[in-house]
Amino acid sequence: MQQLVVELRQLAVRAMARMYRPEHRIFAFRVRRNSAASSAPRTRETADAADLIQEGISRRYIAIALIGLADHPPDSAVRVLRGSTAAEACRRLLEDVGSWDNLGDVALALWAAKRLDPSAAKAAYRQLCALNPVHGRHPTVDLSWALTALCQGRGSGAEETAWAKEVADRLMNNFRPASGLFPHWPDGTHRSWLRAHVCCFADIVYPLQALSYYVKRTQDPRAADIARACAERMCANQGPEGQWWWHFDLRTGSVIERYPVYAVHQSSMAPMSFFALQDACGADHTPAIRRGLLWLLHAPEIDGSLIDRQVDCIWRKVARHEPGKLARGLQALASRLHPGWRVPGLGGVFRAGWIDHESRPYHMGWILHAWPPTRTLSRA
Repeated sequence: MQQLVVELRQLAVRAMARMYRPEHRIFAFRVRRNSAASSAPRTRETADAADLIQEGISRRYIAIALIGLADHPPDSAVRVLRGSTAAEACRRLLEDVGSWDNLGDVALALWAAKRLDPSAAKAAYRQLCALNPVHGRHPTVDLSWALTALCQGRGSGAEETAWAKEVADRLMNNFRPASGLFPHWPDGTHRSWLRAHVCCFADIVYPLQALSYYVKRTQDPRAADIARACAERMCANQGPEGQWWWHFDLRTGSVIERYPVYAVHQSSMAPMSFFALQDACGADHTPAIRRGLLWLLHAPEIDGSLIDRQVDCIWRKVARHEPGKLARGLQALASRLHPGWRVPGLGGVFRAGWIDHESRPYHMGWILHAWPPTRTLSRA
């Protein structure tokens, strides 16, 4: 299993370099398979830009990529960023951060700056405060990134520590002890009737990671208890083949809809949250990490792997063969009417096994963040 970890690190650097857009000095939003080129025989040595098409741009993804590169040798960043260092790329990213209006983007940029060039972090910190993570209308994921960013660095001033405490309190006050989950939107923000009870995997892992960083910084016992409970719920809901399922019932903690299963959850998001918890309070979830990686190696839904060694890419997810997002919509409606209700037979009608042939830079960044060279999976 450790050999897979090494392969993921190496692949992430190569794939990230192919997602960089030097003309914009930013990462593409995604790359997708070129269907015209996909039928031609190819190997890693012959795969080139014809196999993958870049689409869009994303400053959020460059922030996550820089977070991932922060713990890796500087030459990795130079290869990815076409000659720039990670610190230089971070300073470019922050040039207009004062005009950003998305808390998640600002928090990720602040996190990257604290890791790479703390002197450049002041503008991002000011903008994070201006967006008011304590009282503003922000989703749980963005609040979690804000707390994680505030907990980065060797030390924080009194003002920053106070912000961290208030953001942590907001997250903890929204934790549901009965289910072990967090809502997609915190209390006091508008939520649709149909999906008010639905949260997703990201609404679990990012608060878990953030509170773990907060515990490491403050030794807060309440945060430690909530983080442990959240991790235990994650493990209880893991699929029989190691799948990290997608949608959950905030009221009961049960799974609402299993698919899609995302490669990023298996390779990095679950591991990095568990590692943060382990570093903070010693809780070890290595068996669950290992099962998740085994699914990535061989997913029974496709009788194969999302790691495409010919194209040198990790495809995004395995989903149902369905029109739009019909299955999750039906399950959201049924479970909304009664927590114990599910639409029967969806697995037979909308079989899981469709591969989403795209990949995004944040996946590669989270791989590097979850698996720095110092991280091993010794018990695997």
